[in-house]
Amino acid sequence: MNFFERLKKQAPAEWRAYTEHAFTDALADGSLPEAAFRHYLVQDYLFLIEFARAYALAVYKSPDLADMREAAAGLSAILDVEMNLHVKLCAGWGLSPDDLERAPPASEMLAYTRYVLDAGMRGDLLALKVALAPCVIGYAEIATRLAAKPNAMAATNPYHIWIGEYAGAPYQEVAARAQAHLDDLAARYVTPAREAELIAIFREATRLEADFWEMGWRAGQA
Repeated sequence: MNFFERLKKQAPAEWRAYTEHAFTDALADGSLPEAAFRHYLVQDYLFLIEFARAYALAVYKSPDLADMREAAAGLSAILDVEMNLHVKLCAGWGLSPDDLERAPPASEMLAYTRYVLDAGMRGDLLALKVALAPCVIGYAEIATRLAAKPNAMAATNPYHIWIGEYAGAPYQEVAARAQAHLDDLAARYVTPAREAELIAIFREATRLEADFWEMGWRAGQA
């Protein structure tokens, strides 16, 4: 069992609450209220900005040049590719770049991103990557599950583009590389004494990711 699977095994309730949240299932069957998705899109844009800061921190925390290059590639992917794709997706939902820039950050977005950055500041590169793992790797798992549901990828589902972006080969490869790097870091630096600390980080980060879905879900119920 690789390190990421060990983390998931030690956080079954948190992982299930995150990867099987009602928000995600509503994406698959198209029943998610548009207001919920728009709110999520705006906060996810703000999240990506903070996510980029985390990858910049990863460059600083990297113990060797190979790790620095891996972190720098992730930073470039966020700033130069993913954010542009996100702006394009938002435009299709009537959200302009100005709408995204002017939006106030939600407390749930701040809680998760501050937690990730704090884990990285206090710990090493491995601790930071464990805090990032629920998002980077979890989105690939969630999208794969959703894409397999009936009609999830049908053109009539307004959320099929979002699902396809994360279920598609490019993002699945990103997640696979992230998992491989996490496993490599764990092979180098995990000790029995440290594993409990890293599991605690993973559990909390996963819980905060579930709160992010819950934030969007509540926006759709208002």
